[in-house]
Amino acid sequence: MSKVNDISKEIGQALVSKKFWVELLIMTFGMFMTGVCVYYFLVPSKLIVGSISGLSIVLTNIFNSMGVNIGLPMMITIINAILLVLAYLLVGKEFGLKTVYCALILGPMTKFCEWLYPWQNLATPNDYLVTMGVAPDQAFSVMGNPWFDLLCCVVILSAAQTLMFSINASTGGLDILAKIVNKYLHFDMGKSVSVAGAIICLTAFAINPFQMVIIGLIATWINGMVVNMFTANLNQRKRVCIVSKDYDRIRRYIIDDLQRGCTLYEVIGGYTNEKSIELEALLSNDEFSKLMEFLGKNEINAFTTAGNVSEVYGLWAKDRHRARKHAEKR
Repeated sequence: MSKVNDISKEIGQALVSKKFWVELLIMTFGMFMTGVCVYYFLVPSKLIVGSISGLSIVLTNIFNSMGVNIGLPMMITIINAILLVLAYLLVGKEFGLKTVYCALILGPMTKFCEWLYPWQNLATPNDYLVTMGVAPDQAFSVMGNPWFDLLCCVVILSAAQTLMFSINASTGGLDILAKIVNKYLHFDMGKSVSVAGAIICLTAFAINPFQMVIIGLIATWINGMVVNMFTANLNQRKRVCIVSKDYDRIRRYIIDDLQRGCTLYEVIGGYTNEKSIELEALLSNDEFSKLMEFLGKNEINAFTTAGNVSEVYGLWAKDRHRARKHAEKR
């Protein structure tokens, strides 16, 4: 009974927190982006990229050819339901629960896109697909060229995946497999997405000609690279090193105003042989701009260098809990 009460209390605290609703909004928007990507770019052109959505398209076509009518939304839901158990058991409770929500709304999101504006109203017959072996009555493209469809699909899907990974969630399906590979084999997310996606792409041989499968493999490879690029930009921080006689004033500004930590080193100038203090801090781009503005306004003489850092592990306070605690102590 006490365990049930603890779970109820935990759920209640989550429902009243700002973080919960912000992440719910992010997940819903991310899955809408994924639904748009699947319904408007993958379904009409029959492109199969390395995703569970792509696998669902393959299986849907196979079952329909056998006389078993299973819609794409239902197939997506079935496959994701199987993988969700793996997400909960192998990655973690938070990731599993968030992915459950995301996976369950992908099918309805594609259905919503169908209700909002059917792809048949946008797509036109495409002769290029016919030359690659696609049946004329199934060769359609929204952008007028399958390569443009591919580009739009990859950019939108990669942005959605990056949003999900940033809040410890995923779009479901392939991303679950990629997250498992990332956690246990320590591959970066882009490489994990590419490897798992390439395997799924090969299933497209069941419904697509050779050229279409190659296009899907290229899309999967680009998808992995774009995810890495988006992830690096999203997580990017500035490693700032400052040498100044007013180091204590700068230190107080970083700690009290920016609510960030810093490290002090005693250094010796190679030219002057004078001892100085070097201050090092990790800041966001916005915080770095504020720091430089502070140095300029107060006419502080400082030698400053800054470099980009793509990954930060440890005590970096994304949600500013540490900042609030520090303010309370003051």
